[in-house]
Amino acid sequence: MPQGQVLEFSGLTKRFGAVSAVDGLTARVEPGLVTGFLGPNGAGKTTSLRMLLGLVRPTSGSATIGGRRYAEIDRPLQTVGAALEASSFHPGRSAANHLKAYARAARLPLSRIDEVLGLVGLADVAGRRVGGYSLGMRQRLGLATALLGDPGVLVLDEPSNGLDPEGIRWMRSLLRHLAEEGRTVLISSHLLAEVQQTVDALLIISRGTLVFQGGTEDLADPDEYSTVVDSPDRAALSHLLEERGIAFQLLRNGFTIRHVEPLEIGTLAAGAGIVLSHLQSKGASLEDIFLELVSGVRTHASAAGPASTAAPLTDAEEPETDAAEPTPEPASTSESAPLPAWAPPSTDLVPAIPARRSAPPDVPEDDPDPRPSYAVASTGVIDIVPVTDGRTDTRAADTEVPR
Repeated sequence: MPQGQVLEFSGLTKRFGAVSAVDGLTARVEPGLVTGFLGPNGAGKTTSLRMLLGLVRPTSGSATIGGRRYAEIDRPLQTVGAALEASSFHPGRSAANHLKAYARAARLPLSRIDEVLGLVGLADVAGRRVGGYSLGMRQRLGLATALLGDPGVLVLDEPSNGLDPEGIRWMRSLLRHLAEEGRTVLISSHLLAEVQQTVDALLIISRGTLVFQGGTEDLADPDEYSTVVDSPDRAALSHLLEERGIAFQLLRNGFTIRHVEPLEIGTLAAGAGIVLSHLQSKGASLEDIFLELVSGVRTHASAAGPASTAAPLTDAEEPETDAAEPTPEPASTSESAPLPAWAPPSTDLVPAIPARRSAPPDVPEDDPDPRPSYAVASTGVIDIVPVTDGRTDTRAADTEVPR
């Protein structure tokens, strides 16, 4: 049976010009677990996975699989199975022929094609062209490609995207089974509720920096959780709790008890013959904790590591430059200024606001009709180029935004 490998990110950094997509990421992914890789859009998840798979060269640091870079692995398809996109298929090629090309390239037995197609539920449509597949079917084909070499490591980007509820449940079961076999399973996702039901451990990053690493049970402090219990006979329940020396607070929805598990309370009530109408553990949800971690409201000890050299610009620190021009790079000095950290793009509309631009050398300062400027789109792409007197302003250029 294939053995899992340890995935290790050590000081991993990637910069695209002045943008830090990943900033000093240090983390470890163990075999035998389903590990979720979480972060808001633009946090650097996909860039980190692409560096792990040798598709992007790091600016500094390293990402290794079993202590080796991906390029150093002798038989990569039999070691690492990856599916980063559900669109990397030739639309005119059938699913079987798509897998056949991979099998021949990796010198795998062609019998493996039928095995993986049956495993992902595509055996009945193996001869259909991929161009006619739904998004969920393409996700299944991507997983079949990743499993073709029966690897010990699986790296999947949004594997549940496009699947129906039955498909999501199937995917969850399959990933858990693969991890129980001792494989290393790393998945990125935005579906927090689904992640909570699937993964055993979590890596959470924000602005390219690690903010949490550990088991799902380590996300919140135990003091944040309480047991809420209620009964039609509140007097009897209250007497039982007082008799056992269990401190409680009676609220509208029942008795709130800290530092005692629901199982213990339920066992006590059953032993005393008290019927319970409500019994639950109450605390912060994964969604609440996630949003607090990525916004900086909450910090976790597992995020301790090399301090980031990049800090986000606040409103007060924003340079007063024309919005239609990229921020000029600082002059070269013996001590370079820190690069601004990448922040997820806002979904708010950005209005175009006229602003006076410094006049070019051939235009007098008192020019009555200066060229207007335009706000940059919130995605970071400049797609409006002002034209004056038939001349195009070429100083604005599209800026690639890492995913």
